[in-house]
Amino acid sequence: MSERQIHQVFQAGMLLKGLHGLVECIGGVTLGLISPQAVSRLVTLLTHGELAEDPHDVIATRLMLWADHFSGGNKTFFAFYLLSHGLTKIVLVTALLRGKLWAYPASLAVLSLFILYQAYRILLLPSPGMILLTIFDIGVMWLIWHEYQLVKRHGLYGAKA
Repeated sequence: MSERQIHQVFQAGMLLKGLHGLVECIGGVTLGLISPQAVSRLVTLLTHGELAEDPHDVIATRLMLWADHFSGGNKTFFAFYLLSHGLTKIVLVTALLRGKLWAYPASLAVLSLFILYQAYRILLLPSPGMILLTIFDIGVMWLIWHEYQLVKRHGLYGAKA
């Protein structure tokens, strides 16, 4: 794969991370605006058919358990987590796509923290989605590192301090 192709994959990966950040922001704001009772009703509506068919369905029972324990404090934490996580991604992705030199090490540090937290969550409650997200993040981290090495070595793509 040529350096140009790797750069294009880097740009595509950054756009995906930016879109994911936007979705997290929307989710955080939405979660902040709805009540725990509304979350419980929504989860009940979504899982009712599956639980009627299989009362021991792993995903549906976990969602119901999560909704039952979803309090105002939990809601605030999750809303803040999603919003701050999403905003951080959007700021870093924007800076990376604009070639800001400070954004490369900052993104690597932040992404490392996200990956460590995701690994912790995987150990507590393994889920295919979290595993795939972590693998994607490791790939994005490699792309950021690779792009940073090129920018430092050659000053490519108009990187700015």
